[in-house]
Amino acid sequence: MHSAIENWFTATARDLPWRGDCSPWGVLVSEIMLQQTPVVRVQPVWEEWLRRWPTPAALAAEPSGEVLRAWGRLGYPRRALRLHAAATAIVERFGGEVPGSREELLTLPGVGSYTAAAVAAFAFGRRENVVDTNIRRVHARLVSGKALPAQALTAAEMALSASLLPADVGESVLWNAGVMELGALVCTARSPKCGLCPVAGECAWIAAGRPEPDYIPKGQPWAGTDRQVRGAVMAVLRAAEQPVHRDLFLAPAADLAVEAEPGLDAAHRGPVRTALEKLHALETDPSQLERAIAGLLTDGLAQHSPTGLHLPN
Repeated sequence: MHSAIENWFTATARDLPWRGDCSPWGVLVSEIMLQQTPVVRVQPVWEEWLRRWPTPAALAAEPSGEVLRAWGRLGYPRRALRLHAAATAIVERFGGEVPGSREELLTLPGVGSYTAAAVAAFAFGRRENVVDTNIRRVHARLVSGKALPAQALTAAEMALSASLLPADVGESVLWNAGVMELGALVCTARSPKCGLCPVAGECAWIAAGRPEPDYIPKGQPWAGTDRQVRGAVMAVLRAAEQPVHRDLFLAPAADLAVEAEPGLDAAHRGPVRTALEKLHALETDPSQLERAIAGLLTDGLAQHSPTGLHLPN
């Protein structure tokens, strides 16, 4: 089973920029960006980030507002603030170099158990028990005969993953990457491509007749949610170099007077108007919009000054 998956990965792995000859900082940035965000959206943003900020010190020197602007539409922008805070901690406590052990990585803001294990394994070649959603799904089908893993990570899953981890350090890194890739490309949640699987003949789920899952996965709603409204407000703030008057967020699209807004220079009025029109097209209830703005302020994703709302300084 080990050799089959490792050989498959070696022959078919995607050529992703954070694999191979990549700095530990590049790996850490990729792992934070890839949380709940697909590769196709992450890759261009990751490449631009590493061009602008090739080291933790370079990112730490930027104001958080610029970091949020560069985060763009990756979603869950608090990750950008945590990555900025992690860069600052790396500079202050680790001499500007990403620490190599899981225990040290866990001390960084925004770095949890999975991210710490993944960075230690993929950036530093350490033997770590890396368990993400894709790996959990492969293990559930291949070994446990389940269509899907449990809805929340269990101790039994962690123990199973640890028992499957090769003893050899180098092989363990290859195994982690290979199982993750298999889950991402072949053993997918909705339409697994069992005909392409290198271990289909050993799969307990196939042997059991591919039983249905114990539950129906529910995707996170988007339309009409506070998350959608927060994202639309953030798009306005990213488009503006100066504070945007609060009334512009609440005014009907037809009543926009962005051109007359003294805080906006001519170069940014067009993008700000476009972002505001998209926000108003949601036809959000004013109370929900106020709640979304209040949440952004509380989370440190926006600030309020006498002239309006803006990204943090």
